[in-house]
Amino acid sequence: MADAKGPWPDIAGRVDDGRHVVPVRVYHEDTDFSGLVYHASYIRFFERGRSDFVRLLGIDHEDLIAPKDGAEPAAFVVRRIEIDYLKPAAIGDVLEVVSECEELGGATLTMKQEIRRDDQTIVRARVKIVLITKSGKPLRMGALIRGAFERFLNQDS
Repeated sequence: MADAKGPWPDIAGRVDDGRHVVPVRVYHEDTDFSGLVYHASYIRFFERGRSDFVRLLGIDHEDLIAPKDGAEPAAFVVRRIEIDYLKPAAIGDVLEVVSECEELGGATLTMKQEIRRDDQTIVRARVKIVLITKSGKPLRMGALIRGAFERFLNQDS
């Protein structure tokens, strides 16, 4: 979609130095009675970061769950999430969700994620996701998916 100023930016974020970065603005619905971000809202922000990272890698969630090639339906699900809440965010803050690949297994991917405000990390998470079949069994990642993630593995090494 374009307007007089040019095309919209990619709302799926961008990849910088092997890390995916997507902006998130804090709205009233993201906060609790104090006006600070409710702890569970950060989990939604992290999910947006992971989903948009996967989308930018060319992996389509809709094609995984309803494959056109007759493959078994699959989906990524969260197996484990560890979160450290370091500082609060409030209504109106513009945050960045930063996601990077840490470890790749047969059917699993562990990601490090941070939420930053003005270059300061305010929430940190480590998330293990698993590719599963529609019936809930782990499914080994195929070459296409594995190759997409391997490009971003161990960028700090």
